Amino acid sequence: MAELLLCWIAWWYAMLIRAPHFQRRPSITVPWPTRTGLLLETGAFAVGFIFHLPLWQPAGAVRTALGMAIGIPAVAMVWRAATHLGKQFRLHAGLYEDHELVRTGPYAIVRHPIYSSLLGMLAANCLLLTRWKWALLAVGIYVVGTEIRVRSEEKLLASRFPEESAAYRRQVPAYLPFVR
Repeated sequence: MAELLLCWIAWWYAMLIRAPHFQRRPSITVPWPTRTGLLLETGAFAVGFIFHLPLWQPAGAVRTALGMAIGIPAVAMVWRAATHLGKQFRLHAGLYEDHELVRTGPYAIVRHPIYSSLLGMLAANCLLLTRWKWALLAVGIYVVGTEIRVRSEEKLLASRFPEESAAYRRQVPAYLPFVR
């Protein structure tokens, strides 16, 4: 359990401290799909926390090992994604006037590594804390929310970088490696 807490602290540090917030550059923003998707993603974590394992029934060695085997790389991915995204970082779907299509680091593996990382943290959470049937529901809710966000962001990128964005979508999966 302490390991999961450390993973979450490291994950949030990358998102809240390392990622550049409050940028004052002209931009186009599409907040509502992002907010809807974020609400669903948050709901997925709520399901995972609310329907937790009984306190007298810890996750066990196998689930703990699997959770950490997923959680630690998820943290590493969000750190690398924040670094490679740099000044392009934003909470809501949008484009800055000087926006660039980032394809380096984890963006060469998946187009949305922050969502991949958050899905990894949800999986780690569910392995360590959640009853199986509720874990499956949590993952399903997360995927719906993430799909809303991905589609919104990709429409914006396609409007600014039509050929490059289309080629990127053909070559690199959205947020699940090896799944197109």
